[in-house]
Amino acid sequence: MSKCLAAAAALAVVSLAGAAQAQSAPGQWTFGFEAGAEFPADGDVHTGAVSPIPDLGPLNPALTGVSAELRIEPRSYDDIYGEAFNLGFEATYGVSADAEAFGSVRYVKQDEGTVQVGGAFVPALTTTLPVFGTFGDVETWVVEAGYRQYFGSGNVRPYVAGRLGAAFTDDVNATFEIPDADILIADVPFYSGTTSLTAGLDLGVSWRLSDAVTLQAETGYRYVGELDGDDSAIGGLGLASINDIGDRSYVPLTVRAKFAF
Repeated sequence: MSKCLAAAAALAVVSLAGAAQAQSAPGQWTFGFEAGAEFPADGDVHTGAVSPIPDLGPLNPALTGVSAELRIEPRSYDDIYGEAFNLGFEATYGVSADAEAFGSVRYVKQDEGTVQVGGAFVPALTTTLPVFGTFGDVETWVVEAGYRQYFGSGNVRPYVAGRLGAAFTDDVNATFEIPDADILIADVPFYSGTTSLTAGLDLGVSWRLSDAVTLQAETGYRYVGELDGDDSAIGGLGLASINDIGDRSYVPLTVRAKFAF
Protein backbone atom coordinates (compact mmCIF):
# COMPACT_ATOMS: atom_id res chain seq x y z
CA MET A 1 0.00 0.00 0.00
CA SER A 2 2.78 2.42 0.93
CA LYS A 3 4.54 1.63 -2.34
CA CYS A 4 1.34 2.43 -4.24
CA LEU A 5 0.96 5.73 -2.38
CA ALA A 6 4.59 6.59 -3.04
CA ALA A 7 4.20 5.77 -6.73
CA ALA A 8 1.01 7.84 -6.92
CA ALA A 9 2.74 10.77 -5.20
CA ALA A 10 5.72 10.51 -7.54
CA LEU A 11 3.40 10.43 -10.55
CA ALA A 12 1.57 13.52 -9.27
CA VAL A 13 4.86 15.41 -8.84
CA VAL A 14 6.01 14.47 -12.33
CA SER A 15 2.64 15.52 -13.77
CA LEU A 16 2.77 18.90 -12.03
CA ALA A 17 6.34 19.47 -13.16
CA GLY A 18 5.39 18.61 -16.72
CA ALA A 19 2.48 21.03 -16.60
CA ALA A 20 4.72 23.78 -15.28
CA GLN A 21 7.20 23.38 -18.13
CA ALA A 22 4.91 24.87 -20.74
CA GLN A 23 5.07 28.67 -20.94
CA SER A 24 2.22 28.74 -23.46
CA ALA A 25 -0.54 26.16 -23.77
CA PRO A 26 -1.72 25.40 -27.32
CA GLY A 27 -4.91 27.30 -28.10
CA GLN A 28 -4.70 29.41 -24.94
CA TRP A 29 -5.01 33.18 -24.87
CA THR A 30 -2.96 35.26 -22.43
CA PHE A 31 -2.91 39.00 -21.91
CA GLY A 32 0.07 41.01 -20.73
CA PHE A 33 1.05 44.46 -19.57
CA GLU A 34 4.57 45.80 -20.09
CA ALA A 35 6.75 48.78 -19.27
CA GLY A 36 10.31 49.65 -20.04
CA ALA A 37 12.95 51.94 -21.44
CA GLU A 38 14.44 52.25 -24.92
CA PHE A 39 18.08 53.26 -25.35
CA PRO A 40 19.14 54.81 -28.70
CA ALA A 41 21.56 52.69 -30.71
CA ASP A 42 21.64 54.60 -34.01
CA GLY A 43 19.80 57.32 -35.89
CA ASP A 44 19.95 61.11 -36.28
CA VAL A 45 17.31 63.70 -35.47
CA HIS A 46 18.88 65.89 -38.13
CA THR A 47 21.86 65.90 -40.46
CA GLY A 48 24.37 68.70 -41.08
CA ALA A 49 24.30 71.63 -43.50
CA VAL A 50 26.12 74.86 -44.30
CA SER A 51 23.89 77.75 -45.37
CA PRO A 52 24.86 81.40 -46.09
CA ILE A 53 22.49 84.05 -44.67
CA PRO A 54 23.09 87.31 -46.63
CA ASP A 55 21.19 89.44 -44.12
CA LEU A 56 20.27 88.69 -40.50
CA GLY A 57 17.86 91.62 -40.47
CA PRO A 58 14.67 89.53 -40.92
CA LEU A 59 15.66 87.53 -37.82
CA ASN A 60 16.76 90.55 -35.78
CA PRO A 61 16.25 94.10 -37.15
CA ALA A 62 19.24 95.32 -35.15
CA LEU A 63 21.44 93.14 -37.38
CA THR A 64 20.20 94.47 -40.70
CA GLY A 65 22.98 94.27 -43.27
CA VAL A 66 25.02 91.77 -41.25
CA SER A 67 25.65 88.45 -42.98
CA ALA A 68 26.36 85.05 -41.45
CA GLU A 69 26.94 81.45 -42.36
CA LEU A 70 24.92 78.79 -40.54
CA ARG A 71 27.00 75.71 -39.83
CA ILE A 72 24.66 73.00 -38.58
CA GLU A 73 26.14 69.67 -37.43
CA PRO A 74 24.40 66.27 -37.22
CA ARG A 75 22.78 65.41 -33.92
CA SER A 76 21.60 61.92 -32.93
CA TYR A 77 18.63 60.79 -30.87
CA ASP A 78 21.09 59.98 -28.12
CA ASP A 79 22.50 63.53 -28.24
CA ILE A 80 19.10 65.18 -27.94
CA TYR A 81 16.72 62.78 -26.25
CA GLY A 82 18.53 59.94 -24.55
CA GLU A 83 16.32 57.06 -23.47
CA ALA A 84 12.59 56.80 -24.12
CA PHE A 85 9.97 55.23 -21.86
CA ASN A 86 7.07 53.04 -22.86
CA LEU A 87 3.91 51.33 -21.64
CA GLY A 88 2.16 48.57 -23.56
CA PHE A 89 -0.40 45.81 -23.83
CA GLU A 90 0.04 42.40 -25.45
CA ALA A 91 -2.36 39.61 -26.44
CA THR A 92 -0.83 36.16 -26.98
CA TYR A 93 -2.13 32.95 -28.57
CA GLY A 94 -0.41 29.64 -27.86
CA VAL A 95 0.64 27.91 -31.09
CA SER A 96 2.30 25.02 -29.22
CA ALA A 97 3.83 24.33 -25.81
CA ASP A 98 6.99 26.05 -27.08
CA ALA A 99 5.72 28.86 -29.29
CA GLU A 100 3.17 31.65 -29.39
CA ALA A 101 1.97 34.40 -31.69
CA PHE A 102 1.36 37.85 -30.26
CA GLY A 103 0.01 41.27 -31.06
CA SER A 104 0.92 44.37 -29.09
CA VAL A 105 0.16 48.07 -28.73
CA ARG A 106 2.77 50.32 -27.11
CA TYR A 107 2.97 54.02 -26.26
CA VAL A 108 6.48 55.50 -26.39
CA LYS A 109 7.56 58.97 -25.28
CA GLN A 110 10.88 60.80 -25.55
CA ASP A 111 10.94 64.05 -23.56
CA GLU A 112 12.11 67.24 -25.27
CA GLY A 113 15.81 67.97 -25.34
CA THR A 114 18.06 70.96 -25.93
CA VAL A 115 21.52 70.79 -27.50
CA GLN A 116 23.94 73.01 -29.40
CA VAL A 117 23.28 72.14 -33.04
CA GLY A 118 26.14 74.15 -34.53
CA GLY A 119 27.23 77.74 -35.00
CA ALA A 120 26.65 80.91 -36.97
CA PHE A 121 29.88 82.33 -38.37
CA VAL A 122 29.65 86.13 -38.58
CA PRO A 123 32.43 87.57 -40.83
CA ALA A 124 31.93 91.09 -39.48
CA LEU A 125 32.83 89.82 -36.02
CA THR A 126 35.25 87.11 -37.19
CA THR A 127 33.61 84.81 -34.66
CA THR A 128 31.18 81.90 -34.52
CA LEU A 129 28.10 82.26 -32.33
CA PRO A 130 26.57 79.09 -30.82
CA VAL A 131 23.24 77.93 -32.24
CA PHE A 132 20.97 75.91 -29.95
CA GLY A 133 18.00 73.73 -30.78
CA THR A 134 15.21 72.54 -28.51
CA PHE A 135 13.27 69.62 -29.98
CA GLY A 136 9.81 68.83 -28.69
CA ASP A 137 8.53 65.57 -27.23
CA VAL A 138 8.43 62.59 -29.59
CA GLU A 139 5.23 60.65 -28.90
CA THR A 140 4.64 57.41 -30.77
CA TRP A 141 2.05 54.63 -30.81
CA VAL A 142 3.45 51.31 -32.03
CA VAL A 143 1.26 48.42 -33.25
CA GLU A 144 3.08 45.13 -33.91
CA ALA A 145 2.58 41.41 -34.46
CA GLY A 146 5.18 38.71 -33.87
CA TYR A 147 6.17 35.17 -33.03
CA ARG A 148 7.93 33.97 -29.86
CA GLN A 149 9.86 30.68 -29.58
CA TYR A 150 10.80 29.19 -26.20
CA PHE A 151 13.69 26.85 -25.45
CA GLY A 152 14.43 24.32 -22.73
CA SER A 153 12.00 23.18 -20.06
CA GLY A 154 10.98 24.10 -16.56
CA ASN A 155 9.49 27.21 -15.03
CA VAL A 156 12.30 29.47 -16.32
CA ARG A 157 12.87 29.41 -20.08
CA PRO A 158 14.77 31.63 -22.53
CA TYR A 159 13.12 32.73 -25.76
CA VAL A 160 13.61 34.63 -28.98
CA ALA A 161 10.99 36.58 -30.89
CA GLY A 162 10.59 38.53 -34.09
CA ARG A 163 8.15 41.38 -34.70
CA LEU A 164 6.89 43.66 -37.50
CA GLY A 165 4.50 46.55 -37.36
CA ALA A 166 3.86 50.25 -37.73
CA ALA A 167 4.69 53.32 -35.64
CA PHE A 168 2.44 56.38 -35.61
CA THR A 169 4.51 59.42 -34.55
CA ASP A 170 2.95 62.79 -33.76
CA ASP A 171 4.20 66.14 -35.08
CA VAL A 172 7.53 67.29 -33.66
CA ASN A 173 8.27 71.02 -33.36
CA ALA A 174 11.60 72.70 -32.69
CA THR A 175 12.93 76.03 -31.42
CA PHE A 176 16.24 77.45 -32.63
CA GLU A 177 18.13 80.18 -30.81
CA ILE A 178 21.30 82.23 -31.21
CA PRO A 179 21.44 83.91 -27.79
CA ASP A 180 24.48 86.11 -28.56
CA ALA A 181 22.64 87.63 -31.53
CA ASP A 182 19.24 87.82 -29.80
CA ILE A 183 17.72 85.58 -32.49
CA LEU A 184 14.87 83.18 -31.65
CA ILE A 185 12.90 81.03 -34.09
CA ALA A 186 10.29 79.56 -31.77
CA ASP A 187 8.18 76.41 -31.96
CA VAL A 188 8.39 75.77 -35.70
CA PRO A 189 7.36 72.54 -37.50
CA PHE A 190 10.21 70.07 -37.86
CA TYR A 191 8.60 66.66 -38.43
CA SER A 192 5.05 66.00 -39.56
CA GLY A 193 2.94 63.22 -38.13
CA THR A 194 4.23 60.03 -39.77
CA THR A 195 3.42 56.35 -40.12
CA SER A 196 6.66 54.30 -40.24
CA LEU A 197 7.60 50.65 -40.56
CA THR A 198 8.92 48.92 -37.43
CA ALA A 199 10.86 45.68 -37.01
CA GLY A 200 12.62 43.98 -34.15
CA LEU A 201 14.33 40.94 -32.70
CA ASP A 202 13.82 40.13 -29.01
CA LEU A 203 15.81 38.03 -26.55
CA GLY A 204 14.25 37.27 -23.18
CA VAL A 205 13.67 35.04 -20.19
CA SER A 206 10.22 33.88 -19.09
CA TRP A 207 9.45 32.83 -15.52
CA ARG A 208 6.21 30.95 -14.94
CA LEU A 209 4.97 31.71 -11.42
CA SER A 210 1.74 29.70 -11.74
CA ASP A 211 -0.70 28.41 -14.33
CA ALA A 212 -2.14 31.93 -14.51
CA VAL A 213 0.83 34.30 -14.13
CA THR A 214 4.13 34.60 -16.03
CA LEU A 215 6.81 37.28 -15.79
CA GLN A 216 9.17 38.13 -18.64
CA ALA A 217 12.32 40.25 -18.92
CA GLU A 218 13.35 41.21 -22.44
CA THR A 219 15.90 43.07 -24.52
CA GLY A 220 16.79 43.03 -28.22
CA TYR A 221 17.11 45.38 -31.17
CA ARG A 222 14.32 47.49 -32.68
CA TYR A 223 14.03 49.74 -35.72
CA VAL A 224 11.61 52.56 -36.62
CA GLY A 225 11.59 53.99 -40.15
CA GLU A 226 12.05 57.59 -41.33
CA LEU A 227 9.85 60.54 -40.36
CA ASP A 228 8.39 63.10 -42.77
CA GLY A 229 10.32 66.35 -42.55
CA ASP A 230 8.41 69.65 -42.50
CA ASP A 231 10.47 72.39 -44.20
CA SER A 232 7.86 75.17 -44.05
CA ALA A 233 9.87 77.22 -41.54
CA ILE A 234 13.48 76.13 -41.93
CA GLY A 235 13.53 75.86 -45.72
CA GLY A 236 13.95 79.62 -46.08
CA LEU A 237 17.16 79.38 -44.05
CA GLY A 238 18.63 76.87 -46.48
CA LEU A 239 18.14 74.00 -44.03
CA ALA A 240 15.46 72.05 -45.89
CA SER A 241 17.63 68.94 -46.12
CA ILE A 242 18.51 68.49 -42.45
CA ASN A 243 15.25 66.72 -41.52
CA ASP A 244 15.09 64.33 -44.47
CA ILE A 245 15.83 61.54 -42.03
CA GLY A 246 14.47 60.61 -38.58
CA ASP A 247 14.74 56.81 -38.64
CA ARG A 248 16.15 55.26 -35.50
CA SER A 249 17.15 52.01 -33.86
CA TYR A 250 17.30 51.25 -30.16
CA VAL A 251 17.87 48.60 -27.52
CA PRO A 252 14.81 48.01 -25.31
CA LEU A 253 14.72 46.82 -21.72
CA THR A 254 11.22 45.55 -20.98
CA VAL A 255 9.43 43.79 -18.15
CA ARG A 256 6.09 42.12 -18.84
CA ALA A 257 3.43 40.42 -16.70
CA LYS A 258 1.21 37.91 -18.55
CA PHE A 259 -2.10 36.54 -17.29
CA ALA A 260 -3.95 33.45 -18.53
CA PHE A 261 -7.74 33.20 -18.17
